[in-house]
Amino acid sequence: MISMEPTQPNALRVDIWSDVACPWCFVGKHRFEEALRGFAHKDSVELVWHAYELYPDNPARREESAETYFTKKHGHARAKALAGALTSAASSVGLTYDCDHLKMANTFRAHQLIALAGERGRGTQMKERLLRAYFTQGADLSQTGTLVELAKEAGLDEDDAREALELQTYAEHVREDETNAAELDITGVPFFVLGGRYALSGAQRPDVFADALQEAWDNRPTTAFRIGGSETADGCEDGSCAV
Repeated sequence: MISMEPTQPNALRVDIWSDVACPWCFVGKHRFEEALRGFAHKDSVELVWHAYELYPDNPARREESAETYFTKKHGHARAKALAGALTSAASSVGLTYDCDHLKMANTFRAHQLIALAGERGRGTQMKERLLRAYFTQGADLSQTGTLVELAKEAGLDEDDAREALELQTYAEHVREDETNAAELDITGVPFFVLGGRYALSGAQRPDVFADALQEAWDNRPTTAFRIGGSETADGCEDGSCAV
């Protein structure tokens, strides 16, 4: 099991498991960040991003459209309803999902870039750039050139990014993240662990995240792992809504 201790004294560490191909993870990221902006101790919060693959057996790139795939999986009516809910949720946090041009891709290598970026202090920037490219810009994340360009835009060295992808330098790091997720019984994302103990699952409302941040801060160090949030929240479970 990974250590969830912050790197700085008296800081609050927040570990987040999510997938680049998880639409609720993008919404959840922005809802959490809204709460964080209003948190009195935001400068003492450390964010650590962890890999989670909803579809680890996906090919590098699916040729069929997202609409076709989800119509086959859920039926036309259900697929349309899910797309409407996601579009509405994305809009509520200032995002515009372009599902018509979305290119469904395996996210294993994208997660390796996030691991590299985390070591360079750019993990959140890399996560945001990949999510935005995937859901709003129709980027093909199966292409090395695309990934390297996105890494550069997120503030990473282009040569470092290319080398990490070619050598699979962070492949084991990604696998360790996924093993830790299994040990924590994480079956849906986004999944947030605050202060090493207090957990929230799903794209909760900003006020729920705000309460969790305050409670985790006030109770450092905590002594028991407990699931937070008085309400259920939307998220993606294995095989349920990755696009």
